[in-house]
Amino acid sequence: GLRVLEALAASGLRSVRFAREVPGLGAIVASDCSPRATELMERNMARNGVGDLVTPRLADARMLMYQSKAQREPFDVIDLDPYGSPAPFLDAAVQAISEGGLLCVTCTDMAVMAGNSAETCYSKYGAVSLKGKFCHEMALRIVLHSLDLRANCYQRFVVPLLSVSADFYVRVFVRVFTGQAKVKASASKQALVFHCVGCGSHHLQRLGRATSHGSSFKYSPATGPPVGATCEFCQQRHQVGGPVWAEPLHDPTFVEGVLAALERSPGRFATEPRMRGMLSVIAEELSDVPLYYTLDGLSSTIRSNTPSLLQLRSALLHAGFRVSLSHACRNAVKTDAPPAVLWDIMRCWAKLHPVKLERLPDSSPAARILSVKPTLQASFALHEDANPSSRRRGLKRFPENPEAFWGPKARAKPGGGITPSLQEKRERLQNKRRQRPDGAGLKQFPCKRFKE
Repeated sequence: GLRVLEALAASGLRSVRFAREVPGLGAIVASDCSPRATELMERNMARNGVGDLVTPRLADARMLMYQSKAQREPFDVIDLDPYGSPAPFLDAAVQAISEGGLLCVTCTDMAVMAGNSAETCYSKYGAVSLKGKFCHEMALRIVLHSLDLRANCYQRFVVPLLSVSADFYVRVFVRVFTGQAKVKASASKQALVFHCVGCGSHHLQRLGRATSHGSSFKYSPATGPPVGATCEFCQQRHQVGGPVWAEPLHDPTFVEGVLAALERSPGRFATEPRMRGMLSVIAEELSDVPLYYTLDGLSSTIRSNTPSLLQLRSALLHAGFRVSLSHACRNAVKTDAPPAVLWDIMRCWAKLHPVKLERLPDSSPAARILSVKPTLQASFALHEDANPSSRRRGLKRFPENPEAFWGPKARAKPGGGITPSLQEKRERLQNKRRQRPDGAGLKQFPCKRFKE
């Protein structure tokens, strides 16, 4: 009996799949503001025999959701998958969803949320993005912050079930509830991010603080900041980003339930190996540790060769800290160890694999970090828990792109197709290290090398 809304349906493919593959649905509304798309939807519904369940609508998605709110006919599931940013639709979506309903949101404007346009990210999502190694997970947390912020305006709040960063997009699945008392805790779920531009160390500063007093809570402003004006490790400046969602990205019970459903019906989905691999990595993630470091980021900072994943994980486990992978990055390391411990481990690694300090400027982050003696004696011997279960089982966690120039296409035009200039630009900018077009990569002003 669930009511489902695909707010930006285009050809209606996802609505057809809802009708044919999900049992127990009461009604599906497939909406689009294009008359041509609505005609295609009607033909596709009739061709697939789901016309009695799916209703195509020619309407603006925001007006449709606002009307459902005004008529007190909320949707139990709302799926938002626009081309680019879903920001214009979030306010209507958090109002039109039923109590405890499922809201599915996709964002494909990753350049904005990964730090290329911090001011644009703030105008869309109310948060400043940072260009760091952790940008893909930060994008997820920016979307969740934006959803919770808009829901708070109507005494509602979100509870994440699953948050996925894959390929060129992020997708979050949240439930929306109403409760004035719970909304008061939202400030303590958001945090600012202090990111060092030199060594990449990051610290989080919560916006609020919730203190329990028996069965009640007291909410007060947080104290801070957690860092000084410059980084204590490399003396470089800090950048401030956020606010971002600082609570867990996933519901472990829900993730385990989806994995169990995959086990009960093997072969049902063509992408089952990838789904099982990604969900297994998500189940292993440390839920209470926001953001992550990367192997290449840590080693490039001190100008050393890169330790293996097992060696760094073993060193952290021997030091008494927890560590996990991240589904958002192949070589990510999520750990509850403070940055001081991480740099002590990297100093110990530099002793085993010496770095040529004479080639480093005295003011460089590498020279300043390595000039300090480590207080922790790290052990890189293999720890029994260093190799995660998903890695031991050889699950398909990070698949390669299926073909060249694979990724988001250009925005659709009224007449259809892609202009030749866009296609040429895509081929010129992608795989630029492998393909060198004749003369295209050379300088366009006279110099000795250009003349040759």
